[in-house]
Amino acid sequence: MRAHGRQAGQLRPISLEVNVSKHAEGSCLARFGDTHVLCTASLENRVPPHVMGTGAGWVTAEYGMLPRSTNERMAREAARGKQGGRTLEIQRLIGRALRASIDLSALGPRTLTIDCDVIQADGGTRTAAITGGFVALALAVKKLQKAGVVKGAPIRRHVAAVSVGVVDGEVRLDLEYEEDSTAEVDMNVVATGDLDLVEVQGTAEGKAFGRSHLDAMLDAALAGISDLKALQERALQEPSLLAP
Repeated sequence: MRAHGRQAGQLRPISLEVNVSKHAEGSCLARFGDTHVLCTASLENRVPPHVMGTGAGWVTAEYGMLPRSTNERMAREAARGKQGGRTLEIQRLIGRALRASIDLSALGPRTLTIDCDVIQADGGTRTAAITGGFVALALAVKKLQKAGVVKGAPIRRHVAAVSVGVVDGEVRLDLEYEEDSTAEVDMNVVATGDLDLVEVQGTAEGKAFGRSHLDAMLDAALAGISDLKALQERALQEPSLLAP
C-alpha cells in the first residue's frame, strides 16, 4: 500500500492555496502531499536583451530549496557563491513550461518572474513548482488585466506537470521521495490542459524499459495532469481568464 492509502494511478492529496503573499502580483502555495512549494510572480517593466525591441514580453523562473526543506540542513547556494547544476536545470524547465501557457506578444514589453521556493521536499518538487507556478502566473496576468495594463487574454492554456515511474514493476503516478529514490524508471511529464506534451524527462535506472511501459507512464501522467488542471481552475475560479 502506498502512503496516503492511494492506488498506483492516484495523485497525492493536493492543494493550491492562492494569494498567500501580500506583495507578489500572484502567488500560490502548492502542496503535493509532503512536498510544499511557494510560487510567487513578480512584474518588471523591462525585458531581457534578446526580447528587447520586439514588443513582446518574457516569462522566466527561479527555483531554490530552503535549508531545512529536507531531513538535514543544506547550505544556501548563495553562501556557496553559485547555483548548482540541478537548480539551473530545474528553473530552466519551469521557465520553458510556463512560457508554453502564454502569448508573450500579448503580454507586452514586461517580464514576469516566477520564484519557486521549496519549503518542504518529498519528491516531485519541480512538478509541484510548475503546477503552482502556472497559478501564480495566471493570477499576475489577471491583475494586469484588471489594471488595464494588458489588453486581451495573454494566457492561452493551462500547463501542469507530474512525476510518474516504475516501482517494483508497477507504473505509479506522482512519486514520493521513497518511491522516487528506488524507482526502476523515473519520469517527469509537462503538458497543457489540452493534454499536449510540453516536455518529457525520463530515465531508466539499472536496466532499459520497453515501449509498453513508456505508453503506460504517459497515459498515467496525462490522466493526472487532467486532474491537476481541474484543481488549477478551482484555485483560480476564473474560467474567463483563458482566451477562447
